[in-house]
Amino acid sequence: MLRGFNTAASGMIANQRMQETLSNNIANSDTPGYKADQGTMRAFPELLLQQMGGETIPTSNGGLTLPTQKELGTLNTGVYMQEAVPDFSQGDLRETGNTTDLALLNGNLPDDEGFLFFNVQNSDGEVRQTRNGNFTVDGEGFLTTNQGYYVLDSDGEPIQTDGMEFTVQENGILEMGDENVQLGLAYAANSADMVKEGDGLFIPGEEADPVENARDVDGVNFEVRQNHVEGSNVDPSRTMTEMMNTYRTFEMNQRALKAYDQSMQKTVNEVGKLG
Repeated sequence: MLRGFNTAASGMIANQRMQETLSNNIANSDTPGYKADQGTMRAFPELLLQQMGGETIPTSNGGLTLPTQKELGTLNTGVYMQEAVPDFSQGDLRETGNTTDLALLNGNLPDDEGFLFFNVQNSDGEVRQTRNGNFTVDGEGFLTTNQGYYVLDSDGEPIQTDGMEFTVQENGILEMGDENVQLGLAYAANSADMVKEGDGLFIPGEEADPVENARDVDGVNFEVRQNHVEGSNVDPSRTMTEMMNTYRTFEMNQRALKAYDQSMQKTVNEVGKLG
């Protein structure tokens, strides 16, 4: 009976976390460069149930009882949401007309799971990666993200535009008057190793290889589009359907938990009265 409580409760918790993940995807369906999270469910290890008994062997003293075990089968102990993995598929491009907006398109890449990012500098001065090219120019003339993080060039330095009009070529070269600056672009050979850090930023996982300069990796092709941003890759219709299915599964586990609770209540209140 108590095992049933745990199984139903674990299903409710797992579906609640899945619902939170899907809700976050819907909330960011209009966020440029956002990569939808995909929750992965996993079952807890199964338990092997055995019936304990005894077998009597005749002896001169009347018999010897030896313990025996009889396998009854397995018991599933529930499910949990293991992790939320970002989906790194390319989002649709949207034209904005803003010269500071940049969209990064993946071309031919040497690795099936490879992916490209802009390099930015967070508030702690550390280099991070992003796909959100909805940039702006701050009061000091630096190209930044909407959160105020500096956009970096290929040398890892903030890009100073002096508030001037600039043009970005498809190869990622910023033309500012007589000066040309290369955008800092990072390449991750395995996008699954990239971890979300908030504000649209990514960082390689603890055991992942560091990202590389995209221009130094053989076989990497890309295109930068000015006056465009890459939209979120969230599919609202599909996500809403998944949310409905998740809610129904949550309700099923809730009803099972309620049934176990009613049975336990009946056992406590009535069985004790027998005899």
